[in-house]
Amino acid sequence: MSVWLPSAPCTPGGCATHHGAAADAFTAAARLLAGTLTVLAGLLLTPAAVLLGALLGTRVRDAMTRCWARAVVRAFGVRIRIIGRPQGPRGALVVANHISWLDIPLIAAALPGRMLAKSEVRRWPVLGPLAARGGTLFVERDRLRTLPATVREMASALDSGARVVAFPEGSTWCGRAQGRFRHAVFQAALDADAAVQPVRISYLPTGAAAFVGEDSLVASLWRVVAAGGLTAEVRLLPPIPAGSHPDRRSLARAAQRAVERDSAYLPSLSVHHFVNSSSAAASSVRTPS
Repeated sequence: MSVWLPSAPCTPGGCATHHGAAADAFTAAARLLAGTLTVLAGLLLTPAAVLLGALLGTRVRDAMTRCWARAVVRAFGVRIRIIGRPQGPRGALVVANHISWLDIPLIAAALPGRMLAKSEVRRWPVLGPLAARGGTLFVERDRLRTLPATVREMASALDSGARVVAFPEGSTWCGRAQGRFRHAVFQAALDADAAVQPVRISYLPTGAAAFVGEDSLVASLWRVVAAGGLTAEVRLLPPIPAGSHPDRRSLARAAQRAVERDSAYLPSLSVHHFVNSSSAAASSVRTPS
């Protein structure tokens, strides 16, 4: 793995802890089972959803995706609050801060689109086939030579009117701070003359949903289902119009500022500061830049 992959200082022990109300073991186990079955149902029904989408249009497919994504999040015991409504054309680049694996169904519950994910996701059991069938765009994170082809694929999807979703921090942060938005994905918006839709994701209480550092998916899943009163908020911010920024760096900065301005992060701890590049071995690396 490249030492230049984006990284975050967040660790499971220092950040991903839950100090609020807790569900009893039976409730937590029931949530875990319900969430897993809902994900599996999505895998089985994806071909039918694709067929209905082809016959009845993208609105029907998007409505089905939103319903399923909401069901997944609720099945795991997480309340959802979506603030704002989609604005502008559907073919927009959606960019959000990244905290948890829950971010993916949360975004889908508000703004269904083609996700950008690391290539390893394709090989995950259950979730890999589901992602592939859902039109996920995969990127080889540690092979920079493949990045231009991925950007071209994103631009082609945007140009065709599809919505593309990316987490430009390139790694998960716990929610008390956030990383710098990487520039690469914004080139696709410029090439396709597409708007950028910034989104802020937050969880209350902070900590339970964080999926950071060397945290395992199993541990994160149990922490989420065992938490009491966990609420996820997705705030759709004003879109950045196409052509309003001359290059990908200024566009990335504008999107990052929009998310930061709307954020109510907790006071910074000693480990929370901007990290541009450091050893991937100590990083929280989940998604591509």
